[in-house]
Amino acid sequence: MQLQLDINPDKITLSQLEQYLAKAAWILKGPVGASDFKAYIFPMLFFKRISDVYDEEYQLALAESDGDEEYASLPEFHRFEIPAGCHWRDVRETTTNVGMALEKAFRGIEQVNQEYLSGIFGDAQWSNKNMLSDQLLINLVEHFSQYRLANSVVDPDILGQAYEYLIKHFADLTNKKAGEFYTPRTVVHLMGLIVDAHEGESIYDPACGTGGMLLESINHLKEQGEDYRTLKLYGQEKNLTSSSIARMNMFLHGIEDFQIARGDTLRQPAYFAADALQTFDCVIANPPFSLKEWGADNWASDPYGRNIAGVPPDGNGDMAWVQHMIKSMKPDTGRMAVVLPHGALFRKGAEGRIRQTLLEMDLLEAVIGLGPNIFYGTQLAACVMVYRSRKAADRQGKVLFIDASEQVRTGRAQNYLEKEHVDQIFQWYADFKDVPNQVKVATLTDLADNDYNLNLPLYIEKQIEDNLPTVEEALADLKTAWTECQRAEVAFRRKLQSFVVGA
Repeated sequence: MQLQLDINPDKITLSQLEQYLAKAAWILKGPVGASDFKAYIFPMLFFKRISDVYDEEYQLALAESDGDEEYASLPEFHRFEIPAGCHWRDVRETTTNVGMALEKAFRGIEQVNQEYLSGIFGDAQWSNKNMLSDQLLINLVEHFSQYRLANSVVDPDILGQAYEYLIKHFADLTNKKAGEFYTPRTVVHLMGLIVDAHEGESIYDPACGTGGMLLESINHLKEQGEDYRTLKLYGQEKNLTSSSIARMNMFLHGIEDFQIARGDTLRQPAYFAADALQTFDCVIANPPFSLKEWGADNWASDPYGRNIAGVPPDGNGDMAWVQHMIKSMKPDTGRMAVVLPHGALFRKGAEGRIRQTLLEMDLLEAVIGLGPNIFYGTQLAACVMVYRSRKAADRQGKVLFIDASEQVRTGRAQNYLEKEHVDQIFQWYADFKDVPNQVKVATLTDLADNDYNLNLPLYIEKQIEDNLPTVEEALADLKTAWTECQRAEVAFRRKLQSFVVGA
């Protein structure tokens, strides 16, 4: 059957898409909690997108073959296959048991596209009528049917930006552990500038969430005028919904050379080369802060050799993430940036010993202290630690400390790291030299003198501007003031006497 499409010559704007997606969330409000919106909205958006792209590909192939429908249906003409009964229009024509129709469509699409889409739609309970009535789902489907999301109408870049807007929108709505799936874009941009990915390199995020940090490397290459399609992206994420969203996020941004694995990175890392962990040019992450019960029992005899500096405590996995990421760097070109709570800089015990060993290995290049309340779900200030497998000759034996706590725009409920703040922080990092009150280059001897404590105030002493006069200057000013006062009193008495005599 030939498809008749109403081609809209005007492309959909980012603003239109953002409003379109926000309204979809409002349709679910009530039966579905704000923290669960993402499990329903993202699969619907992806389902609509691949159905519309399939239709467009079908029409193009149909035109090429002078109306040969069998030819137009061949898999080689489609990015993803959509089996019979599993297209968007099939669900749209359903008026009863709509949830079951959606589940059937999702499973069908996943099955015929196993290599790329296995499990991508997640495990949301679409057929639970106590939560999602047929009428609610009909309203949701009709809302998503408002726009065609084919390539001729919406560019992948715009769709990807709208997708990121939706991620942030959900973070705003819930503000509850939202940092698990949303890191402020400007923080991600800063980290992207620091690791500085280039054509042909590999990028790895062991706690990738919805994939924002991996996508930043794409944006970085675009800004540098390099071919981003040569990048190889790898991520691992424990949360099923987030890992599914990350994969959808890549496809909706038009990225194809990527791997997103679902699983517990600290217990079961996903990527190997021969019998060892796979290594990457750039390693970047914002892992869960101070993760408890992360798997310390197996770390002492870690089969992957990641305990290069020791075993972190069971109640705090921060230094486990750091060691895993260091072990995942390529020996010569590897560089990494990781977001951690400030406690990772100064906690004692096992973490202190690990920190000392890593410092003695001269892998740490920089510590950047960020301002407070810029991450969703926590008012705590965080830091970015920068490591390199091989530091530049002029940076060996040194660590750069940057106090960027004042580089924020203060908001009523949230602080914001703006572009000008990112530019300033990165300039300090690139210059690698002392700046009073802001930046200090410390030697390994300095670190040893402080028992390898990396707390920023130990290295960056705030100089209070003293504008008070000296004792001599104060006495001279007092004498001048006293003289002026006496003159004024004499002048006043003369005027008063003149007034009395005149009267």
